[in-house]
Amino acid sequence: MGAIASPDPDVKPMTVIADLWGGELPEFDSMEDANELLGTLVMALWNELAAHQDPKTPFKAMPVPMEPTAANLGNLGLVRGQEAEGFVEGLFNGAKESGLPERAHEAVTHLGEIRAVMLGVADLIERTAGEPEDRAQIKETIQHLRTMTEIMETEIHAAVLACVRVRQQGLPGLTAPWPTRH
Repeated sequence: MGAIASPDPDVKPMTVIADLWGGELPEFDSMEDANELLGTLVMALWNELAAHQDPKTPFKAMPVPMEPTAANLGNLGLVRGQEAEGFVEGLFNGAKESGLPERAHEAVTHLGEIRAVMLGVADLIERTAGEPEDRAQIKETIQHLRTMTEIMETEIHAAVLACVRVRQQGLPGLTAPWPTRH
Protein backbone atom coordinates (compact mmCIF):
# COMPACT_ATOMS: atom_id res chain seq x y z
CA MET A 1 0.00 0.00 0.00
CA GLY A 2 2.84 2.36 0.83
CA ALA A 3 4.51 1.77 -2.53
CA ILE A 4 1.26 2.54 -4.33
CA ALA A 5 0.87 5.81 -2.44
CA SER A 6 4.54 6.77 -2.66
CA PRO A 7 5.27 10.20 -4.12
CA ASP A 8 8.38 8.65 -5.70
CA PRO A 9 7.72 8.52 -9.46
CA ASP A 10 10.17 5.62 -9.83
CA VAL A 11 7.98 3.13 -7.93
CA LYS A 12 6.97 0.34 -10.29
CA PRO A 13 4.76 -2.65 -9.47
CA MET A 14 7.23 -5.21 -10.84
CA THR A 15 10.07 -3.81 -8.74
CA VAL A 16 7.94 -3.91 -5.60
CA ILE A 17 6.86 -7.47 -6.38
CA ALA A 18 10.46 -8.55 -7.02
CA ASP A 19 11.39 -7.07 -3.63
CA LEU A 20 9.14 -9.68 -2.03
CA TRP A 21 11.83 -12.18 -3.11
CA GLY A 22 14.84 -10.03 -2.24
CA GLY A 23 14.88 -8.06 -5.50
CA GLU A 24 14.74 -10.95 -7.98
CA LEU A 25 11.60 -12.66 -9.20
CA PRO A 26 11.65 -16.40 -8.48
CA GLU A 27 12.16 -18.95 -11.23
CA PHE A 28 8.99 -20.54 -12.53
CA ASP A 29 8.40 -24.00 -13.95
CA SER A 30 6.34 -22.56 -16.78
CA MET A 31 5.26 -19.29 -18.34
CA GLU A 32 1.73 -20.14 -17.21
CA ASP A 33 2.88 -20.28 -13.55
CA ALA A 34 4.67 -16.94 -13.91
CA ASN A 35 1.65 -15.30 -15.53
CA GLU A 36 -0.68 -16.67 -12.87
CA LEU A 37 1.40 -15.37 -9.95
CA LEU A 38 2.20 -12.02 -11.52
CA GLY A 39 -1.38 -11.60 -12.68
CA THR A 40 -2.60 -12.24 -9.16
CA LEU A 41 -0.10 -9.87 -7.57
CA VAL A 42 -0.28 -7.07 -10.14
CA MET A 43 -3.78 -7.24 -11.51
CA ALA A 44 -5.56 -8.35 -8.36
CA LEU A 45 -3.63 -7.29 -5.25
CA TRP A 46 -1.96 -4.13 -6.61
CA ASN A 47 -5.19 -2.91 -8.20
CA GLU A 48 -7.21 -3.78 -5.10
CA LEU A 49 -4.82 -1.76 -2.95
CA ALA A 50 -4.76 1.08 -5.49
CA ALA A 51 -8.52 1.46 -4.97
CA HIS A 52 -7.71 2.89 -1.53
CA GLN A 53 -6.48 6.07 -3.22
CA ASP A 54 -10.16 7.02 -3.46
CA PRO A 55 -11.26 9.07 -0.44
CA LYS A 56 -14.42 6.93 -0.24
CA THR A 57 -12.46 3.67 0.03
CA PRO A 58 -10.36 3.85 3.20
CA PHE A 59 -7.75 1.20 3.88
CA LYS A 60 -8.75 -1.45 6.43
CA ALA A 61 -6.31 -3.86 8.00
CA MET A 62 -7.16 -7.53 7.80
CA PRO A 63 -9.35 -8.44 10.79
CA VAL A 64 -7.69 -10.79 13.27
CA PRO A 65 -10.33 -12.60 15.33
CA MET A 66 -8.83 -14.45 18.24
CA GLU A 67 -9.15 -16.09 21.59
CA PRO A 68 -7.67 -13.90 24.33
CA THR A 69 -4.33 -15.63 24.91
CA ALA A 70 -0.90 -14.14 25.41
CA ALA A 71 0.36 -15.83 22.23
CA ASN A 72 -2.47 -14.32 20.17
CA LEU A 73 -1.92 -10.89 21.73
CA GLY A 74 1.78 -11.08 20.86
CA ASN A 75 0.95 -12.14 17.32
CA LEU A 76 -1.52 -9.27 16.89
CA GLY A 77 1.12 -6.77 18.06
CA LEU A 78 3.72 -8.27 15.73
CA VAL A 79 1.43 -8.32 12.69
CA ARG A 80 0.18 -4.75 13.18
CA GLY A 81 3.71 -3.48 13.86
CA GLN A 82 4.94 -5.11 10.66
CA GLU A 83 2.00 -3.68 8.70
CA ALA A 84 2.80 -0.13 9.86
CA GLU A 85 6.48 -0.63 9.10
CA GLY A 86 5.80 -2.15 5.70
CA PHE A 87 3.53 0.73 4.72
CA VAL A 88 6.16 3.33 5.60
CA GLU A 89 8.95 1.39 3.91
CA GLY A 90 6.84 1.18 0.75
CA LEU A 91 6.03 4.87 0.97
CA PHE A 92 9.74 5.71 1.14
CA ASN A 93 10.63 3.23 -1.64
CA GLY A 94 13.85 2.20 0.09
CA ALA A 95 15.05 5.76 0.74
CA LYS A 96 15.90 7.05 4.21
CA GLU A 97 13.78 10.12 3.60
CA SER A 98 11.10 11.07 1.14
CA GLY A 99 9.39 14.19 -0.11
CA LEU A 100 6.09 13.94 1.71
CA PRO A 101 3.27 16.43 2.08
CA GLU A 102 2.75 17.68 5.63
CA ARG A 103 -0.23 15.42 6.44
CA ALA A 104 1.63 12.35 5.19
CA HIS A 105 4.64 13.37 7.31
CA GLU A 106 2.35 13.58 10.37
CA ALA A 107 0.87 10.19 9.54
CA VAL A 108 4.33 8.61 9.24
CA THR A 109 5.22 10.01 12.66
CA HIS A 110 2.04 8.55 14.17
CA LEU A 111 2.60 5.23 12.39
CA GLY A 112 6.12 5.08 13.84
CA GLU A 113 4.67 5.52 17.32
CA ILE A 114 2.00 2.87 16.69
CA ARG A 115 4.61 0.50 15.31
CA ALA A 116 6.75 0.94 18.41
CA VAL A 117 3.83 0.19 20.75
CA MET A 118 2.65 -2.81 18.73
CA LEU A 119 6.13 -4.33 18.49
CA GLY A 120 6.68 -3.49 22.18
CA VAL A 121 3.63 -5.56 23.10
CA ALA A 122 4.91 -8.45 20.98
CA ASP A 123 8.34 -8.19 22.62
CA LEU A 124 6.84 -8.09 26.12
CA ILE A 125 4.77 -11.19 25.41
CA GLU A 126 7.86 -12.99 24.11
CA ARG A 127 9.92 -12.01 27.16
CA THR A 128 7.19 -13.12 29.61
CA ALA A 129 6.35 -16.42 27.90
CA GLY A 130 5.62 -19.15 30.40
CA GLU A 131 4.28 -16.80 33.06
CA PRO A 132 0.64 -17.17 34.15
CA GLU A 133 -1.83 -15.39 31.85
CA ASP A 134 -4.27 -12.76 33.13
CA ARG A 135 -7.18 -13.24 30.70
CA ALA A 136 -8.90 -10.01 31.76
CA GLN A 137 -5.71 -8.01 31.13
CA ILE A 138 -5.15 -9.74 27.82
CA LYS A 139 -8.73 -8.96 26.68
CA GLU A 140 -8.28 -5.33 27.66
CA THR A 141 -4.95 -5.06 25.86
CA ILE A 142 -6.39 -6.68 22.73
CA GLN A 143 -9.14 -4.06 22.76
CA HIS A 144 -6.50 -1.30 23.05
CA LEU A 145 -4.59 -2.76 20.10
CA ARG A 146 -7.78 -2.90 18.07
CA THR A 147 -8.36 0.78 18.84
CA MET A 148 -4.78 1.51 17.78
CA THR A 149 -5.44 -0.49 14.60
CA GLU A 150 -8.31 1.89 13.78
CA ILE A 151 -5.96 4.84 14.31
CA MET A 152 -3.34 3.12 12.13
CA GLU A 153 -5.91 2.66 9.36
CA THR A 154 -6.89 6.34 9.61
CA GLU A 155 -3.26 7.46 9.41
CA ILE A 156 -2.51 5.19 6.45
CA HIS A 157 -5.55 6.54 4.64
CA ALA A 158 -4.56 10.14 5.42
CA ALA A 159 -1.03 9.54 4.11
CA VAL A 160 -2.35 7.89 0.95
CA LEU A 161 -4.76 10.74 0.22
CA ALA A 162 -2.13 13.42 0.93
CA CYS A 163 0.32 11.75 -1.46
CA VAL A 164 -2.35 11.32 -4.13
CA ARG A 165 -3.16 15.04 -3.91
CA VAL A 166 0.50 15.97 -4.26
CA ARG A 167 0.96 13.68 -7.27
CA GLN A 168 -2.16 15.06 -8.93
CA GLN A 169 -1.16 18.66 -8.30
CA GLY A 170 2.53 18.17 -8.99
CA LEU A 171 3.40 20.06 -5.80
CA PRO A 172 6.67 19.49 -3.97
CA GLY A 173 6.30 17.77 -0.62
CA LEU A 174 8.20 17.98 2.63
CA THR A 175 11.20 15.81 3.43
CA ALA A 176 10.46 13.47 6.31
CA PRO A 177 13.07 11.16 7.82
CA TRP A 178 12.14 7.60 8.75
CA PRO A 179 11.72 7.47 12.53
CA THR A 180 14.26 5.58 14.62
CA ARG A 181 13.57 1.86 14.75
CA HIS A 182 12.94 0.41 18.17
